[in-house]
Amino acid sequence: MLKVLSYLPSNWTKRMIQGLGLVRNPYTLGVRVLVLDAKDRILLVRHSYLEGWYLPGGGVDRGETMVEAACREVLEEAGISTSGEPVLMNVYLNEEATGRDHVGLFLVSEWTEAENYLSPNAEIVEAAFFAPGNLPSGVTSATVRRVEEWLAGEGTAGSRW
Repeated sequence: MLKVLSYLPSNWTKRMIQGLGLVRNPYTLGVRVLVLDAKDRILLVRHSYLEGWYLPGGGVDRGETMVEAACREVLEEAGISTSGEPVLMNVYLNEEATGRDHVGLFLVSEWTEAENYLSPNAEIVEAAFFAPGNLPSGVTSATVRRVEEWLAGEGTAGSRW
């Protein structure tokens, strides 16, 4: 097999080997962000393509750090520009997705409103802050667990999303 690959242009060979690696070991990496306002209310979002309320977040893009992804996601999804660096609370294995999906949970409490603050867009139909004891109907079970861990001061309690 390697001899056959040696006849192909090197960029093709590299892509084929990387693609095969993804098939053999397709890890994914994402972030979720626990954004707090001055009253310790928690930001939740509703997506146009998923049911329920979630912590804002998404995938880490190629060439992007988890911190950069966390900052980008809250800006894109809720119009929140982080002022301080997000604090990594934990990294979880999300078995429900693929069994190979990992999610970094970050805490953001220093931020400012951007131009699109809490405005709906193509991805997000609603974004709002909620008191931890008064979460909206339809909040996902993983989101509830993350909020409960934060309230209990157990930001690193679990290892599974």
